[in-house]
Amino acid sequence: MTTIEAGALPPVTDAYTPDELALDLRWWAAANYLTAAQIYLRDNPLLREPLRPEHIKPRLLGHWGTSPGLTMLHTLLNRLIRRTGSQVLMVTGPGHGGPAVLAGAYLDGTYSEVHPAVSPDLAGLHRLVRQFSTPGGVSSHAGVHIPGSIHEGGELGYALLHAAGAAFDDPDLLVACVVGDGEAETGPLAASWRLPAFLSPERDGAVLPVLHLNGYKISGPTVLGRTSDEDVCAFLASQGWAPVVVAGDEPADVFRRLDAALAEAQATISDVQRRARAGMDVRPVAWPAIVLRTPKGWTGPETVDGVPVEGTQRSHQVPLAHVRDDAAHRAQLSEWLRSYRPDEAFDADGRLVPELAALSPRGDLRMSASPRAGGPRFRVRPLPLPDLADYALPVTTPGVLRHETTRPLGELLRDVLVRTSRADGGGDFRLFSPDETASNRLGAVFEATGRCTQLPVRPGDDHLGPQGRVLEVLSEHLCEGWLEGYTLTGRHGLFATYEAFAMVAASMVVQHAKWLQMAATEPGRSPVPSLNVLLTSTCWRNDHNGFSHQGPGLIDTVAPLAPDVTRIWFPPDANCTLVVAERCLSGRDQVNLVVVDKQQHLQYLDLDQARTHVAAGGSVWEWAGTEDPVRARTEDPDVVLAAAGDVPTMEVLAAAQLLREHVPHLRVRVVNVVDLMGLLPPGEHPAAFTAERFADLFTDDVDVVFAFHGHPRAVHPLLHGRPDVDRFHVRGFTEHGSTTTPFDMVVLNRMSRYHLVLEALRRSRRVPEGGDRLARLCQDQLDRHRAHVVEALEDLPEVRSWTWTDRTSPDRLPSQENR
Repeated sequence: MTTIEAGALPPVTDAYTPDELALDLRWWAAANYLTAAQIYLRDNPLLREPLRPEHIKPRLLGHWGTSPGLTMLHTLLNRLIRRTGSQVLMVTGPGHGGPAVLAGAYLDGTYSEVHPAVSPDLAGLHRLVRQFSTPGGVSSHAGVHIPGSIHEGGELGYALLHAAGAAFDDPDLLVACVVGDGEAETGPLAASWRLPAFLSPERDGAVLPVLHLNGYKISGPTVLGRTSDEDVCAFLASQGWAPVVVAGDEPADVFRRLDAALAEAQATISDVQRRARAGMDVRPVAWPAIVLRTPKGWTGPETVDGVPVEGTQRSHQVPLAHVRDDAAHRAQLSEWLRSYRPDEAFDADGRLVPELAALSPRGDLRMSASPRAGGPRFRVRPLPLPDLADYALPVTTPGVLRHETTRPLGELLRDVLVRTSRADGGGDFRLFSPDETASNRLGAVFEATGRCTQLPVRPGDDHLGPQGRVLEVLSEHLCEGWLEGYTLTGRHGLFATYEAFAMVAASMVVQHAKWLQMAATEPGRSPVPSLNVLLTSTCWRNDHNGFSHQGPGLIDTVAPLAPDVTRIWFPPDANCTLVVAERCLSGRDQVNLVVVDKQQHLQYLDLDQARTHVAAGGSVWEWAGTEDPVRARTEDPDVVLAAAGDVPTMEVLAAAQLLREHVPHLRVRVVNVVDLMGLLPPGEHPAAFTAERFADLFTDDVDVVFAFHGHPRAVHPLLHGRPDVDRFHVRGFTEHGSTTTPFDMVVLNRMSRYHLVLEALRRSRRVPEGGDRLARLCQDQLDRHRAHVVEALEDLPEVRSWTWTDRTSPDRLPSQENR
């Protein structure tokens, strides 16, 4: 083969002696052997007898093409750790390199420590190869089942994001991040290269990207694989990196050059950090990066049936596809596997020979055993949350006080940032937001910290500087992915975003939920802080934005996911928002969606009532209904009005007030739901209301008019399995409206108080006296609204100034009772 020409190659280091190189090449061969063996073998793991069809798996699943480059990097990172004592994580972006990463974890002993049945001997080798990509075994990706991994590679694009999240606020950590050239074509990864604008040399660890260009994805060439070294390096340099190129197809030469590049990168990083932490001005930092060009499917079959394989897309998955029924293919597989000399790597008992076992770092310095990666010695420092009473609003009468609901949350987060700060500016908590922190009324955090940038700060910049712990960048992918890496390595955070644009990162949330779901079943995996997503600037309140800013779709996406992992919260007011935030920020192993609008809203519950309400997941608001509190224990209402969400809550209460005033003898129950997953049947979710609790809220057979924050179709599947689900009549966002008034939005989506009253009158068990007059009044009000809003450009005065009043019982004190 022809050596791939390179750009500026680092010098070959003299420190790499021939004996050391020979040993590392043997360790690499052992790792490559185990990688290929996992793909092909179900038995005969060390080829101690001739390869027969029954030794081969019936289904060949896995990916070979990217693996040799990954095993080489693992080999040389082990060498770097032994030489320098560096604490290193390896994030593997080429997701299908799972067998290579698993081989490394097995060879350094970590996998057997976590999974004793996969022991470091012949029996363990048999289990190792048999389990790969088989029923009851392990998946083919570099995922949660591999110790030391904080990255599931099944969906490409997030490796550099997770590496960055791991490095934030961990000044002693080096994260080596392999970026595949197929992955490099994704949008999230393309944006991830901007990391140097946010990575602090004083308080953060370092990320060393290794852009592994083997030229091909599954069926064709990659963009960067066909781009010249000069152009690739120019692109990386424009993003803030100082790249070098290592290229070739002769193993010993590439090993020497890559070893030199890693050593030079580590020395540069250490020097930059040392000078920055001594108070020297080192900005802008051009962080090291490595462009690694090696053949795809390196050291595998060069040709199969006369067709080139090594160095082409044909090596991407299984280079030899018919080894069970084709003797020639089986002979070629045997020759390929034996070329790695497994008999020289493993002794008679199947144990790695001592001189190769000695090449792995010791204890927690093994990348697979790093305490930062969620393993057995992983520890999470509890978040020091302040007393919520310091931020709660003084609600004495429900539905009278108006306040921006998320502003007290901003004050709470401000003090969390203060309590978690370190002398070097780091901490255990960060806020991530796409340039929307102040817009979402969380601006109090800037009293404690600023927006983070490592770029020049100019006069007039607002709360901006290198030590800021608010990460704002106009990419939902970056914000969400950084938070994932941050929480998976033991820290806490919040991703706050406009509701509609959270959908940009929806698949990332799904993948993280899957990770947490699988981690709960993996031995050795410790709980990690929850992933918390605040959805605000919601579909109902876009007075100055258009249809593009309306979309509650993330609720639909998350609701069907793993029940032990997901929670969807709809706090109706500021005090409930504080209580929900406290639960989410102190929680473990969950994905929390908190949906609450940033605008001014009526406030309903004091802090004690809010705690009771959130703990219950949903409550009957007796002060809002017209049931007799005593008879309600034995007598069902005529109709139930229910709400989930702040705007739906206000509309339900306004509807209840209209019914109270005009048909006072109608028995109306008002229910507020704050934990959406409570609607699921018992056994379907840990938060599901018991059958008795559900009946206490909604009865077993009374019609329920349900005003919901999101798409109505998101609620109906949750109710499946509850008694008589057809009695639930859900009103919510039906994709209507653009730039308009707040009340016009609920009218256009048929969730206004007047629509809810009309629905309640239709669904009531009794036709109350005065019902016809009230129905005409509601229709007249809707007609008035349509004419008024177009002419006056604002809502009707009685709508704008509406507050809750109990006109039928003026002396009745409001209470918050839960049944």
